[in-house]
Formats: sequence, C-alpha cells, structure tokens
Amino acid sequence: MVASARRRNRRTPAPRRRPRVPTGRIAELRARALPPIMACHPKAFPTVLTAIATAPASGNSIEQRLQLLIEAVVDYGIFLLDTGGHIVSWNSGAQKLKGWRRDEVLGRHFSIFYPPEAVATGWPEEELRRATRDGRFEDEGWRVRKDGTRFWANVVITALRDPATGELTGFAKVTRDLTERRAHEEELRRSEERFRLLVDSISDHAVFMLDAQGRVQSWNRGAEMIHGYTGAEILGQHFGIFFSPTDRTAGKPQNELELARRHGRFEDEGWRLRKDGSRFWGKVTVTPMYGSTGELVGFAKITQDLSQLRKLEDLERSSQRMNEFLAMLAHELRNPLAPIRNAVTILQKLDGQVPGQVGKLRDVIDRQVTQLTRLVDDLLDVSRLTTGKIKLRREPVPLEEIIQRSIETVRPLIEARHHQLEMDIMPGHAWVDADPTRLAQVLQNLLVNAAKYTPEKGLLRVASRRLDGTVEVSVTDNGRGISTEELDQIFDLFAQGAAGLAVTTDSGLGVGLALARALVQMHGGTMTAHSGGVGQGSTFTFRLPAIRAPA
Repeated sequence: MVASARRRNRRTPAPRRRPRVPTGRIAELRARALPPIMACHPKAFPTVLTAIATAPASGNSIEQRLQLLIEAVVDYGIFLLDTGGHIVSWNSGAQKLKGWRRDEVLGRHFSIFYPPEAVATGWPEEELRRATRDGRFEDEGWRVRKDGTRFWANVVITALRDPATGELTGFAKVTRDLTERRAHEEELRRSEERFRLLVDSISDHAVFMLDAQGRVQSWNRGAEMIHGYTGAEILGQHFGIFFSPTDRTAGKPQNELELARRHGRFEDEGWRLRKDGSRFWGKVTVTPMYGSTGELVGFAKITQDLSQLRKLEDLERSSQRMNEFLAMLAHELRNPLAPIRNAVTILQKLDGQVPGQVGKLRDVIDRQVTQLTRLVDDLLDVSRLTTGKIKLRREPVPLEEIIQRSIETVRPLIEARHHQLEMDIMPGHAWVDADPTRLAQVLQNLLVNAAKYTPEKGLLRVASRRLDGTVEVSVTDNGRGISTEELDQIFDLFAQGAAGLAVTTDSGLGVGLALARALVQMHGGTMTAHSGGVGQGSTFTFRLPAIRAPA
C-alpha cells in the first residue's frame, strides 16, 4: 500500500484517518503528509514496512498502520495542525527534534517553534496562508527547541481538505533538522570563498575555467593582467580568442581540449594573443573536470607568461653563439700574427743593416702586433671566462713583483705615447694568494687602458697600499675621463664600443676592463672606477685579500 502510494503523485488518494481535535469533533483528514515523508526519508521504508506488516489485523488496521508509520519515523517531526495552526497530533520524531512532550504541546499554536523575530513579522501565519493557497509550502530557516536552542530546519506544510466538500480541515507539517548539513554547506561555501580569493590573488598566472565547449566561465586577476581582458569582456567568449587566426584555422584550441580530455591533462608552450593584439609566450596547462556522474563539465586552464624567460633563453643562446664566434675569430687572428711577429724579430736582428726609416716602421709594426696579440688573447679569455673554462693557478705572490712586471710589459706603449709614469709602490711586504699570470694581466689591462685613453704626454700613476686586511692597487690618469652614464657600464663587455668612448681611433672593443674585473672577482677581490667626468681623468682600483709572506 505504501509502496504504491509512493509511486503515485501527491494527488493520489490515501487512506483516511480520523484524529480527534481539541474541540472534540472528529475531522476527516486525508493523510496527504505521507508522500513527503516517504520522499524525505526513503531509508525509513524497511522499518516502516516491517511495522505495518507485523501489526495485528483488525477493522482499524489501516489507521493503526499509518499511526505506526508516523511514530516509526524518528528523524522527522510529523504533526497535524488545525485550521488555526494549533497542534492536534505529535509524533516521537517531533518530540526528539523539538524537545516538547505530547502532553506539553497539544493545543498550543505552532508559532512556539519560531524565533521571536519571525513571530513578530507574522511568518508562521504566512506559511499557513501560502499552504492554503497553493496546497503545499516548503521552506528552510531557523526554528526553536523547547530549551531555546535554534536549529536549521526544512519545513513542509500540506493543506488538508475534505474530499467531499473541499473544505480546509487542517495542515500536516513535516520538519527535518538540517543544522549539520547547513554547517557543512557553510563550511563548503567558506572553503570555496577562500579558494576563490586565493585564485583571484594570483597575479602572475592566469587561472580560469572553461565550460565543456571552451567558453570562459571564470576569470582571475592574473588572467586580466596577462591577457588584458576584464571579466565582463571575456566571460562567455570562446577561449580561441587567445590564439592567432592561423592557430584557430588549424583547430589548435579544440585540439587542446580534446587532448586534455583524452589524456587527463594537456601542457604546451607557444605564442598567445593579448587583447591589444600583442603576442606573449605562454605555458599552458589544461585539465578536464567531471561531474559526480562522470560527465564532462568543463576544463581548468592555467596560463603563465614566459616571455621574459624566453627572452633570457634567447639572449643566452645569442651569448653562446657570440662566444663561439669570438673564440673562432681569435684563433683565426692568431694564425697570421705568428709569422708577422717572426718577421719583426728578424728585422730587429738586422738592426744595423736596414735604413733608419725602415727601423721606425719595424717598431710601429712591433707595437701594433703586440697590441693586436693582447686583444686576441683577451678575446680568447672572454670566451673562456663566459664558458667557465678559466682556471686559476694560485700561489703566494709578492704584489710588488707583479706590478713591476706589468709596467715593463706595457712600457713600450707608454713611451710611444710619451706619457710620464709615476709610481707609489709600498715595499715588497705585501703578498696575495693569486695566479701571477692572471693578476699581471689585470694590471696590464688597466695600464693599457690608461695609456690609450690619455692624450700624448699625459700623466699616469700606479700606487699600492695596505687597507684593512687587503691590498689596494690603483691606476690613475689625467686623460679624457668618463661621463656618469658611461661610468655605470664601464665594466660591461663591449661597453666602450657602445659608448661615446668609441668615437676616436684610440677606442677599443671594451674587452680589457670587463676581463680585468672578472679576473679580480675570481680572486675574491673587487674593482671600482672613478672619474670626475669628461676631461677629468679616471682612476681604476682593485682590492685583494692580503696574506702573510711565506716563511
């Protein structure tokens, strides 16, 4: 009987019962509250059916079984109201839920279950009016137990009418405690809100959702910053808008979704479009999302702008190609230098057998070959330095010896330009842990730089001193000086070739200073440059940790 009533809709007639109302008259009520009970709590069916099946048969067996049914459902408050809203029946589930015993609650108005603010607005009476008008009313809200505590309830009120006359005879009311479910829903809502705030706060990644067709359903701050669209502009649009026309024609957007669906995840890097039409190099991850029944509901998409990283990688590749070119160039230049140097050596041995003018030309060739050889060596060293191939052979070295050796190496250039050289070298008590060849190369590069960028008959000065556990060496000139703008990049590779220093024939490639500082840093030291400006000369200073002289 119950199973057949459940299969029919709520309009199906159900067995009648005759509850006694407070006035003493018998009201014929149709048990229309039965279908909502069954719909709300189907797990109670086995218990209810067992109770009905085992009830003793009698003339009133249907009424008895219905009463058993109502009493068996303890997780729901099920009771009847008269037309004025007074309680005329009370099941054990209602007592468990609301805390009132049957003898305490019968005859009282059902508004006792509502918070004061709801009673003040007339909400209980409004529920009955709507149930009377529509036949049924359902709501969720706060209700009050006998002890004053509140619980979140689902309420269903069904109007009961006389089948013969259609006259309203009362109401059936079913109440379910949803406090725990509501708490879970609130926690879920808070969790979702926290997640939304987290996603929205991500500004360096575009994180957004697509529906199953690829239309944008959500949009975070990072997506707006990367793609350039506001949420209002992009929501509902197909994500193919982020692809170039060529990629769209080739079906790349749909291919991404298909591969994500097929493999559970899709990753790619490639060019994407911003709102303004500019391109950026994006890393994309697409993940399909499925509903509880396994149907595809959409995709989660994360995009990261890797344009700067790609530029750095391109620069690294360019730098690598440059280093390879420099190494090749240096090797190619060294090959013809060797026979030229040999020829100069032969001419020097024939010093008394050649005219004076030829001797002068020989000396010019000698100086230029020496300078070119030094430049080629520097180019090779730059290539080795950037690829990490320079190895220092460190040993205790007297600094004065390195300075004297370097000066003698560069002296021909200094004398050729008629410079005056002053020296303020502290006595030979300063020692450093260094590669003597590389340290001499540092000082030679500084001296060559000073000699080249100082007009003829200039003044060069080399000085050294101890300072706070370090030794300091400086090379000063009264040459052309360095502007503030050039000073900031003076140690950059090829800086002289890019700066104003390159406007004269004396200018070099800007390799020597970059190499000198790098070698000093490899020794654990520092190098600085100072100039009062153009025409004010310059000073280059490096410091190295001092060590004790060997015993």
